[in-house]
Amino acid sequence: MSTHHLLAMPIDEHAALLMWAEYSAIHTETVTLCPDYTVEHFGDSAELADLLLHEVIHGSKRATSELAAEFAARGEAIPRVGSHWIACDGAGNPRVILRSIELRLGDFYSADEAFARDEGEDDRSLENWRTEHRAYWARGCAARGTVWHESNEIVFERFRVVWPPEFADR
Repeated sequence: MSTHHLLAMPIDEHAALLMWAEYSAIHTETVTLCPDYTVEHFGDSAELADLLLHEVIHGSKRATSELAAEFAARGEAIPRVGSHWIACDGAGNPRVILRSIELRLGDFYSADEAFARDEGEDDRSLENWRTEHRAYWARGCAARGTVWHESNEIVFERFRVVWPPEFADR
């Protein structure tokens, strides 16, 4: 669901640095244009991180969404087209590097069937996307002591898998 983690889950920063160095050595032009990256999990639990990462690696998940307030709460900027992030599994091991190819801001009802399908979760329907994301964002906001509302600003992101080569989009 979310590209970021709500709970404090471990991240192997050293392994992420090594993965980034390996990618950077081969993709110097791309990295020169956008040298920064983040290291993150999908979801708010180790189990959800593993489930969603599985969907990324096996091809059906090529989009994600997160409340803009989550970025602000962490003191982070909203991603931009071309930015990279290293997605970790639930144990904090870096598994793939993703590159943002499309970003937009909108409210809950601006998600459409195509976006729900590209998020690649559950049955990939808009109805299921709405049900699961309502619950997810309500849970996350409650954990931060806020209340989620359908009018909250959401970052809708599409991405490509760019590393490692065996998982990279062609």
